[in-house]
Amino acid sequence: MDYEKLLKISPSHVLVVRGSKIEQRKGLDTDVYIVDELAADRTVVASYEIRESMSIYPPFKRSTVWKRIDG
Repeated sequence: MDYEKLLKISPSHVLVVRGSKIEQRKGLDTDVYIVDELAADRTVVASYEIRESMSIYPPFKRSTVWKRIDG
């Protein structure tokens, strides 16, 4: 997935994954990523939690949600 488009960050900024984990419960496999948005000068502009979930049962529906977690 193209997280830059999902989060609508500036083209001059980059995303860096700071951490990740996998959760499994209630028929869902969920990948959780903590990412930092860095400006061109490498200062942290924002931090986000991105959750990508997929059902382990047919029809294997997928969803991606995010939230800003700083300040």
